[in-house]
Amino acid sequence: MSRKNRGLTIASTLLLIALLLSACEQPYSTPPAVTNTPIANSYFASPVPNQPSTMEELEKSGTQTAIAAVVSPTPAIGVTAPAAGTTATPTPIVQLPATSTQAVIVPPTSTSAPAGSKPATYVLKNGEFPFCIARRFNVEPEQLLTASGLTSAQADSLSAGTVLTIPQSGAFPGDRSWHDHPATFTVGTTYNTNTVYGVACYYGDIDPSLIAQTNGIPVDAILTAGQTLTIP
Repeated sequence: MSRKNRGLTIASTLLLIALLLSACEQPYSTPPAVTNTPIANSYFASPVPNQPSTMEELEKSGTQTAIAAVVSPTPAIGVTAPAAGTTATPTPIVQLPATSTQAVIVPPTSTSAPAGSKPATYVLKNGEFPFCIARRFNVEPEQLLTASGLTSAQADSLSAGTVLTIPQSGAFPGDRSWHDHPATFTVGTTYNTNTVYGVACYYGDIDPSLIAQTNGIPVDAILTAGQTLTIP
């Protein structure tokens, strides 16, 4: 090979080596610039000051918000929160008594008066007469007849249903008990009556309803001859 050709070969080789070394040092491409697109209503892109910008700050902010909600709850609508440095006064709760509906029990109507009381009027029953009514209610017989507009002559002929006016003063003269009791009464033997009212008149100061209750019979029961009653 001639000297001239050898020199060209060496020069070409050196040029190729220089080109290869230059290609290794130069970067392939320049990466494009990253542009952040803002996200509306986001913690990370909000322009509002004092907002968290990282995940760590966001978690810290959420923890503090939860603690504040427990320590200082938002007052209900219509309730004014107490001023700083003052003590809230609790509103007293008034307990209303429970109301209940109770049935009103009306006692049965009775023609007899409680012991020791004097009714304003009394209606005669079968077997009764004014004198025994005066004993029963402890009133003076003549006052009873006068108050009722009756005379002594009429006293033994009054029928059942006659209304007597009972005096509220005075007392029966003498012993109000006509016959002794407790006792046993046999209907149709010692006294001619077939009603509990008539048996009560025989003893004078006892209430007919008490005789009926003691013997377990209605006060208006019709008695039969030979029937035995226990008189309290």
